[in-house]
Amino acid sequence: MIANHISVCVCTFKRPELLKRTIEGIYQQRTDNLFSYSLVVADNDPARSAQSMVEELSRQSPVKLKYCSEPEPNIAMARNMAVSHAEGEFIAFIDDDEFPAKDWLFHLVCTLKNRSVAGVLGPVRPHFESEPPNWIRKGKFFERPTFQTGYPVKWDGARTGNVLFKREVLDSLEVPFRSQFATAGEDVDFFRRAMEKGHSFVWCNEADVYEVVPASRCTKEYLLRRALLRGSNFNKHPTHRLKNAAKSLIALPCYTLALPFLALGGKHIYIKYLIKLLDHGGRLLAYAGWSVVTGRQT
Repeated sequence: MIANHISVCVCTFKRPELLKRTIEGIYQQRTDNLFSYSLVVADNDPARSAQSMVEELSRQSPVKLKYCSEPEPNIAMARNMAVSHAEGEFIAFIDDDEFPAKDWLFHLVCTLKNRSVAGVLGPVRPHFESEPPNWIRKGKFFERPTFQTGYPVKWDGARTGNVLFKREVLDSLEVPFRSQFATAGEDVDFFRRAMEKGHSFVWCNEADVYEVVPASRCTKEYLLRRALLRGSNFNKHPTHRLKNAAKSLIALPCYTLALPFLALGGKHIYIKYLIKLLDHGGRLLAYAGWSVVTGRQT
């Protein structure tokens, strides 16, 4: 383990053209000599679609860049492969369809040191490849909640798209990311278990990361499929299962009855509540043992 060193982990699946931008953004990170960093890319494509590009970039990389492969298409296993190759005292995660601001790691490190916490999360802001439909903008479907710096983050609002944490968090868990969360939700489960072990996480609103949103995601079909996938993974969390099932049983008929009236408010409102409907529907189907969405969202 290298002191004051960050291993930045990126898991990728058939998206080398986006991954290149991610890596090049990480190359440009401001450090002010407070820390050093390196990169680990875990390729989750059995065909190793990112290997040649990563190896080409590694030959001219200003920092150490390591490639590894997890051939089983499972995001949790890919994350475990990445951290198994991490060398730093700290671990950072960023997604392969994101790119960071130049002071991303700097702000995460400063917040972690100043707040004496186990980890820090930051905002993931949308970066549209082309101008999206107006209903996408009005509905804010790709905007995520943000908080003031120092705000304590709860596990159900935590993700690995923008996070820095101490290696000791990994050491306290039997397995960092559980493979039963094959397509989504493995990061929320990770944070839930870490917080149950007493690790605290806070928010840093200055540590910006940008998610590339292609036109193919700015569709009703993509958003509804994402809602079903999110709902289908929800029952894998062991906490408050009966309470959450009861909430979904109440919400499902309420949203169904309300949808025709909500449509009068515009497409963005209709889609927003249709997403909520399918989210709860996905949960109930999963509780019943049915999984309607099995593939990873890309």
